[in-house]
Amino acid sequence: ASESRAAAQGGVTSSLNYFRSGQYYLNKGGPYRQLFPEVLELSAGRFHVDYGYHLAPMDGTHISEISYLVEKHGVSSFKIFMFYGSHGLHGRSDSQREFLMIGPEERYDYAHFEFIMRGVQAARERFGDKAQQISLSLHCETAEIMTAYTKIVESQKNLEGLAAYHAARPPHSEGLAVFIAAYLANEAALPTINLLHLSSRKALEAALQMQEVFPHIDFRREVTIGHLLLDIGSSAGVLAKVNPPIRPREDVEFLWQKLLEGKVDWVVSDHACCRQETKAARQAFGNIWLAKSGFGGTEYLLPALVSEGMKRGLSLNRISALLSFNPARRFGLNSKGDIAAGLDADLALVDPRESWTVRARESASTQGYTPFEGIELGARVKATFLRGALVCENGNPVGKPRGRYLHRPTA
Repeated sequence: ASESRAAAQGGVTSSLNYFRSGQYYLNKGGPYRQLFPEVLELSAGRFHVDYGYHLAPMDGTHISEISYLVEKHGVSSFKIFMFYGSHGLHGRSDSQREFLMIGPEERYDYAHFEFIMRGVQAARERFGDKAQQISLSLHCETAEIMTAYTKIVESQKNLEGLAAYHAARPPHSEGLAVFIAAYLANEAALPTINLLHLSSRKALEAALQMQEVFPHIDFRREVTIGHLLLDIGSSAGVLAKVNPPIRPREDVEFLWQKLLEGKVDWVVSDHACCRQETKAARQAFGNIWLAKSGFGGTEYLLPALVSEGMKRGLSLNRISALLSFNPARRFGLNSKGDIAAGLDADLALVDPRESWTVRARESASTQGYTPFEGIELGARVKATFLRGALVCENGNPVGKPRGRYLHRPTA
């Protein structure tokens, strides 16, 4: 509930949230036929904005359930975490099978990724009228590269903080994963691929190269507001630990360059609320290797892109497409993303000239901090309307939760 209130503060009216079996979610394995109804039950009546879910098929049973999930629950987007098979969420790990809670006969590897792609394509063929809005998203990092480089960086001890984490998960790890993902998609004849949170020049260049190599695949390229605002010199330090890592300034500028050239399809928050006591517990404070990965920031997505984008010549129409129209059409939110008769009256009123300073204490999120603390923004959300109803005014969430589950594709 708190994170959807933060979303409303930032003018966001629909959130698509990731869910998988295993640790950190319901902390259990099993078929999605059993798990996902529990997720929906826990969600009902708690969201202040409309919501849906991307699901990650972690084992063979989940792959066999893809068409069922599309038909029964309106889940039209699925996800692969490419490094989870042998590298931990927060760093090196020797216990990924326990983390993923998969059986001894299961392997979360490239073959599994191919079979997921074939499962998604089978669903597209079965539901032909929905095919263009059934897609697969990938977190592109290569476990073997990251494991090797983490050992090197830890042993050399000449880097610390965000610079060390960047070096331990180098950009070519992203680029290689993009190449592998693209080749497997071609092999599986799956044309609807979303390359998530590309954080570096090498990653985005790889994505653009693969578009040329496989022009029949409809690749969509995503960047996050965190990777557009922060670099490894950020004073946030370990509070900005995230996967893929925050990068050097030259990578940040390249992302902006390609965004302005129209090579990026949408910008997201990749909101992953990680409370301060979990993010950097006493024994982990200041230690990039012990700190947890991820941070929230949906409440800053729209004002930050308006503020920093307009400085660079990004039009309000482009901002609207990047934050609303493009993702709505890709992910089957057909009643969202535009202002037209018959669509949901989801509106955000923004003052593009109001300057303010980001302070975590003003956020409805339970996170307790933000890596954007102290950043001066030149635009502010004044009011948010969900299906015509005011849900936030001047930074203050209004009323009880009224968010509805988005059974996709929506009418």
